[in-house]
Amino acid sequence: MTGHSPCKFYSEPKLPQCSLLVSWMEDAGRLGPTVIGHLNKKLGGRLFCEIEPEGFFQLGGVLVEDNIAQFPESKFYYCPDQQLVIFQGNSPRTEWYKFLNTILDVVEKVGRIAEIYTIGGMVTLAAHTTPRMLLTTANSPEMKSVLGHYDLARDLDYETPPGQRPTISSYLLWVARRRNIRGAAIWVPVPFYLLATGDPRAHRKTVDFLNRRFNLNLDLSEIDEAIHQQNVRIASLANQFPEMDDFLHKLESNITLTDDENSRLVQLMEENLSKEC
Repeated sequence: MTGHSPCKFYSEPKLPQCSLLVSWMEDAGRLGPTVIGHLNKKLGGRLFCEIEPEGFFQLGGVLVEDNIAQFPESKFYYCPDQQLVIFQGNSPRTEWYKFLNTILDVVEKVGRIAEIYTIGGMVTLAAHTTPRMLLTTANSPEMKSVLGHYDLARDLDYETPPGQRPTISSYLLWVARRRNIRGAAIWVPVPFYLLATGDPRAHRKTVDFLNRRFNLNLDLSEIDEAIHQQNVRIASLANQFPEMDDFLHKLESNITLTDDENSRLVQLMEENLSKEC
């Protein structure tokens, strides 16, 4: 990197080549951060670099959630045994192009980037009992061919609506393509009423793909137990609240709820799902 570096390095690991996994904190159901946190824990990810917020984020005010100040973060971890680099951060407010190139610059100091995957959730009106799909778009024919070996929904065409900015993940894939780095956006639909509490089914779907793609040999039984526990709790709540039971049966029958019903279902889930049955 040339000129003043916006990065703070704690170490400079070296790998022959590496794959990069990216998640953004602003994500539906916090799927990306949940998956990245799981991988860092199970694979022993080691923090080695951060991007300083100055120049990319507005620092005049700080977001406060649950009485805790939320400062923007942009952190890099590496897992040497799996030749993975993991980035987790907030989406920059300004200088997107410089920020995304900085991400790639940092990773290329570790090793040649073989491929990039961005990970995220998207909101769906489907019921939680609906099987999760893994959706993807690739930034090159070569990457699309790689993904053809997996059970993914790949035949998707998407164009940013006129006048709107592309998503940060789409922009990163474009920047990567300009640097001849293949990449793909991976996301899983998350039921709208699980956005606040999390969706272990979506979590499992994503980790299962990464497990197979990178031969991580991860045991998924912990996530399976989380799925079971959430199903038990939702079933218990449906017994306690007849209107919730009615809402869920409608969704499972592909019947669209009214806006008021959607809001009420979200309220019931957020107020009760995290409690022990």
